Amino acid sequence: MLLIKRLVKNWIESYTTLDRPLQKEEELMKYLIVGLGNMDIEYDGTRHNVGFEVVDALVNKYEATIRHEKLGDMANFKYRGRNIYLLKPSTYMNRSGKAVRYWVEKLSIDQDKLLIIVDDLNLDFGKIRIRAKGSDGGHNGLKDIQQNIGTDYARIRIGIGDSFHKGQQIDYVLGKWNENELKELPSILTKVSEAALSFTFHGLQTTMNQFNS
Repeated sequence: MLLIKRLVKNWIESYTTLDRPLQKEEELMKYLIVGLGNMDIEYDGTRHNVGFEVVDALVNKYEATIRHEKLGDMANFKYRGRNIYLLKPSTYMNRSGKAVRYWVEKLSIDQDKLLIIVDDLNLDFGKIRIRAKGSDGGHNGLKDIQQNIGTDYARIRIGIGDSFHKGQQIDYVLGKWNENELKELPSILTKVSEAALSFTFHGLQTTMNQFNS
C-alpha cells in the first residue's frame, strides 16, 4: 500500500513539473493593441488607415503571422514576458467597437491592457497624443468603441493635420499620404510602435511622459 502511494505521489509531481511551462505560458500578461482603419484595398495608404499601418509595422518587425479571423485580422507575438495581440478590425471604421468588444471578451483582456491607435486631424501631422481615457473627439471609430465598451481604455492619437479647405474633410481623411508625408511616415510609425510596446511593459504613465509630443 505504501509503495502504491509513493508511485502515485511521484506521478503527480512529474505531471505537475511537465505541465509547469504551459501554465507559465498561459499566465503571461495579455495585451490587445488595435489599429483602426478600413479593410478594403482602396483605403490602403490613406491617412484614415494609419492605425492599420502601425499594426503592420509591428507585424513586420516581430515577424508575426497575421491571420484572417472573425471581425478582423489578428496576429500575436511575445515581448519581454508579455503576450501581445494585434487586431485590425474588418468591420469598417464606423463599426470598430463590435470587433474590439468581441476580441476583448474572447481573449479575456483586462480593459487597462487595451490600446487603440487612431488618426486625428485635430493634431498636426506626426504629433502623438497618448491618453488613458476620454471622449471620442469626433472620431467615428472611437465613438463606436465607446458605445460598446465605454471610455476607459488607453488610446494613441496620431496627427494627420488639417490641410484641407472647407467641405473637403472626408476627401482629406480618406486621401493618400502626399510625397512629403510619405518621407516622414516611417519614423512616425516606428515611434508609435515603440510607444505601444512601452505601454505593455513600462505602463501608461511612463509611456505618456516619454512619447507625448
